[in-house]
Amino acid sequence: MFNSPRPVSIGLLRKAVCLLLALIALWGAAPAMAQNNPSGLPLPRFASTRSTPINVRVGPGTRYEISWIYQKAGVPVEIIQEFDTWRRIRDVDGETGWVHQNLLTGERSGYAAPWDPAAQVPIMPGKSSDGQPRAILGSRFPVSISECDGTWCHVSATSHPPEGRPATYSGYVPQADLWGVYPQEVFD
Repeated sequence: MFNSPRPVSIGLLRKAVCLLLALIALWGAAPAMAQNNPSGLPLPRFASTRSTPINVRVGPGTRYEISWIYQKAGVPVEIIQEFDTWRRIRDVDGETGWVHQNLLTGERSGYAAPWDPAAQVPIMPGKSSDGQPRAILGSRFPVSISECDGTWCHVSATSHPPEGRPATYSGYVPQADLWGVYPQEVFD
């Protein structure tokens, strides 16, 4: 009525144990590989796209599929991981992908209040809310960021009207109104 269990060969058992140990070793190594930081620079950190077009890939290498392509230089991205010469980035919408380090620059750029579609962010002449704004930036308006003191950032923004010439405005924006810098981050 009851079948006796079949004997398992020692060779098959040994292979199964080796496979299990290899999987455990790889699983344990995955977090270590994810923490690989060959540049020695802090993670996460903000950077900008250097050139165009830039292929953003699903993995760290040219053999991986392209997720999307940046068509413009100067787009702010957050570097969240490094692997060899590849950087995993996150964009303003939270999408992630991999780009080669040579396609990024440490020059800083950002967006005015992308989290609020109705935002009206003033560019002020000084580090104060007093006075007349030089310009008002709508949500997601791109800016170049030259310095931040933890409260205010010096930015420049260029408008491109449908008719007429582009105009560039520079001044100070509250740091909390920008995506592309961290709260209380200081740099110049």
